[in-house]
Amino acid sequence: MTDMEFMAAELRLRYGAVKRARGCFLYTQNGVRLVDLFQESGRAILGWGTGTSFTVFKNSLSRGYTGSCSTDALARLSKAVERLLDSPRKVILFTQKQEALRAGLSVAPNSTAVWKPWLSCAPDWALVDAVLVEPPLPWTAGLYVLAFRCTPELESAVAVLGVPASVPVAAPLLVAAARAIDDMRAALNARCEHDWFLYDRVLSAYWKRSGPYLHPSVEAGHYRSFFCHCLDCGVLISPVYEQPSIVPFGANCGVFSALKKNPFEPEHCTAESGRTRRAGTEEPQ
Repeated sequence: MTDMEFMAAELRLRYGAVKRARGCFLYTQNGVRLVDLFQESGRAILGWGTGTSFTVFKNSLSRGYTGSCSTDALARLSKAVERLLDSPRKVILFTQKQEALRAGLSVAPNSTAVWKPWLSCAPDWALVDAVLVEPPLPWTAGLYVLAFRCTPELESAVAVLGVPASVPVAAPLLVAAARAIDDMRAALNARCEHDWFLYDRVLSAYWKRSGPYLHPSVEAGHYRSFFCHCLDCGVLISPVYEQPSIVPFGANCGVFSALKKNPFEPEHCTAESGRTRRAGTEEPQ
């Protein structure tokens, strides 16, 4: 069973299906609210169903801005990426992360990086030749944007090495991703260390925090037990040990009260405990 399958099975076992998501919370079939630290591997770091990108997505669908006809959606996404990286870029879309990274490394083996917000030692992105951007939009799990700097040398290398053309992506998704990237640019200055260290009194017992990112202190062999324990306490963390969880921006510190009252003790937990706990609050009607 993969980590993602494990997460889905354990969540459904305790709380049923997820019916609704808003901000950093998931609302389940059993009427339980879970605080989301997984955040779709970072795609939902700006929140579920919030912000202007969600509105753009809905409006594009309602206008029928889709189909096989030519649109300006890719151009809008390219401009958003250029604003994010503060440099002219040639954008190519991929559906697989490893394929995108291989393409970047084939052209710029010494200057390819994955863009990530709020890194403590981030490079000057404008000078990185190939940057892989994952749009901060929860519904774009299969969309990876590889952005090459627009220089004669790189453009020639892209042509000579046969980097594949962009995969087709529905226009509403592209314009929503473009707006999400612009929303992220605004959030970069709006969120800071003050917004994350508030939760350290509880979270530092189990994670080492770097900005909003939580790297587990729990041993890898106990991680699935820890995942289940957090889920029993109404907290959904990353199911993948190597993938950091994320501080839930804007949530009240009280969302971790169950975890604080019930410390994780590896010797007393099993990975498939299957316990059901009504954690959090019921979904508002």
